[in-house]
Amino acid sequence: MGLDIYVGSLTRYHAGDWETIVQRTAREAGMKMQTIRANPDPPDKITDQTVINQAVRQWMQGLSVGLAKHISAPLDWDEKADAPYFTDKPDWVGYSGVILLAAHLEHPSIPQPQAATSHWDKDPAWQASTEEGYHSRFGQILTPEYWLPSDFPFTFKAPDVTGTVVTFGSSQALLQQLTTLNNETLNGTEEDLSLWAYEGAGSGDPFVKSAQFGIAMFIRHARLSVEHRLPMKLDY
Repeated sequence: MGLDIYVGSLTRYHAGDWETIVQRTAREAGMKMQTIRANPDPPDKITDQTVINQAVRQWMQGLSVGLAKHISAPLDWDEKADAPYFTDKPDWVGYSGVILLAAHLEHPSIPQPQAATSHWDKDPAWQASTEEGYHSRFGQILTPEYWLPSDFPFTFKAPDVTGTVVTFGSSQALLQQLTTLNNETLNGTEEDLSLWAYEGAGSGDPFVKSAQFGIAMFIRHARLSVEHRLPMKLDY
């Protein structure tokens, strides 16, 4: 089970009208593949995009009402079924690299991992940065799995469109925190970010390579989320 980033309308996502980078590559090569998800779709999954779009818009309105005291304007983004989408695969190693880079910047006395890892939750710096009562500088990086293209400084837990409770953040705030993290650690230029995204990282690589790959992946997609006014989410 791998990890992808998806930036696009939730109508398109829940209708299944998109492909991961691996699915697209397999299709273009004429290969068959099976995608196994942590939460498989039910047999009676709704695929009618009109029905899904209505449900998403109602959910968006309900979320706006719930957040009304905390946001300056109602949530709004491009929810068309044919809105563009963007996706890539940082996998768990890239994801762990970027969140552990943030956690260890906040807790410099804790040594960074030497090797790339996918077990960020076992890392004492991540545990310290996400401990109840600790106010992290990088809360948008450390815990959300959804980021909405609205500008607010906090994260929150709420049911998603399917009713699953997840942590949400702001893609604008995420991009700001990723930029700060890059500037204070890796200091990657635009050319560096492109190279790091292209080179990727695996479980046998040094930790710094996984951090470079992860930050390049997440900066790229946070920018796309902001520029195109589209939600961003983790897919696994």
